[in-house]
Amino acid sequence: MRWISRTLAAVVAVTVSVSVSTVSYASQVGLSVAMSNPILKSDQQQTAFLKVGLSGFKMPAANRRVPVNVALVLDKSGSMNGRKIEEARQAAIQAIRRLDANDIVSVIVYDSTVEVLVPATKLTDKDAVCRKIASVQPGGRTALFAGVSKGAAEIRKFLDSERVNRIVLLSDGLANIGPSAPSELGSLGSSFKKEGISVTTMGLGLDYNEDLMVHLASHSGGNHVFIEDETQLAGFFKQEFDTVLSVVAQEVAITIDVAKGIRPVRVMGNQAEINGQQVVTSLAQLYSEQEKFVVLEVEVPASPEGNVRDVAQVSVDYDNMLTHRTDRLSGKASVNFSSSDAVVSSNLNAEVLEAGVLLFANERNKLATVLRDKGDIDAARRLLLSNADYLKKYAVELNSRELGLACELNGAQSKNLDAADWQRGRKLMRFGQYQTDTQQILQVPESKPSGQ
Repeated sequence: MRWISRTLAAVVAVTVSVSVSTVSYASQVGLSVAMSNPILKSDQQQTAFLKVGLSGFKMPAANRRVPVNVALVLDKSGSMNGRKIEEARQAAIQAIRRLDANDIVSVIVYDSTVEVLVPATKLTDKDAVCRKIASVQPGGRTALFAGVSKGAAEIRKFLDSERVNRIVLLSDGLANIGPSAPSELGSLGSSFKKEGISVTTMGLGLDYNEDLMVHLASHSGGNHVFIEDETQLAGFFKQEFDTVLSVVAQEVAITIDVAKGIRPVRVMGNQAEINGQQVVTSLAQLYSEQEKFVVLEVEVPASPEGNVRDVAQVSVDYDNMLTHRTDRLSGKASVNFSSSDAVVSSNLNAEVLEAGVLLFANERNKLATVLRDKGDIDAARRLLLSNADYLKKYAVELNSRELGLACELNGAQSKNLDAADWQRGRKLMRFGQYQTDTQQILQVPESKPSGQ
């Protein structure tokens, strides 16, 4: 994972080189299962990170990509007036131009009410769709819940497990008509995910509710971005459609059966259920040549030197979008024990440990946000500075540039907690937290020069 501190964007550049089980074929997802500490100190109870990494295979040719069923849900409330609506129209039109006649598209616009501008249909006449988008004019309030719900209704007309079913939602303001609580939008997102529909949320400017947008995206398995400058819209739309058009696996179900005597502590970054010794989690999609991973913290009981202990058995089921089959992968992890500190430290899996440290630090970063929301600025600042020290320690130990950048970022955030900076700073923090949790590959594009 590479942090770009200027923009709080994260891309994945981690490949696990040490794994107990690896499966990789030309048209099959690669699975790696690895421990942060393949050798643990003997005669001590301790915790370690188990990483389950999934790598998307390369699509063989552009003409074999998976067809999409996409609904563009665009805010046209009064606050979108001027440059915002102009850039939104252009970005949406450019996105439509990238699709072809095998794809299904719908366009929904909303303000106080919701209008289906283009009902779900095969994209046989791009020009007609683009003319409809170009005609959108702003006015009214923000019926976000109804807009997203109508987008899902259009998706359902052609809902197909062999398509990528995606809602792309753009909003620049607070949802002020209909349900508006983050929990309500999160529940809506969860219901979409069960149907195989994901929602990408794009928050524009400083006045939208970032918690609402993050909940909707995370519970449905989509992306989330904070777009500070409307001239970045086209760049974000391009990146979003790059991902939509490169899906190689959907409905990814991950089951981790933890060995008897090993305690599963928590899954970081991803929603999961821990039922006794079994951990169950899922991913909505996996993209071509991208790695996504799940990190489980486990507690290992004291064991004698030379002992070998199984930690977990992992199974992964997913829908292969190229072969149209359901594939199953499996792997396992175990650990050895040594009384030698040198042997333990020399066998660290740096990439797995780095992923675990980043996710753990991200949980503390979220807690700092909660403290700041409660008005306890001093406590939030202390936690961010403590987090920076934690990240710096491992950055030095692992010679990790990514952890070093995350350390700098936490330090910078500790200086931006005052009222004058908090509205923007909070959105940047939530954006960065989401990217770390999901290994999201969208990067903040450059703004267009003024006047273009």
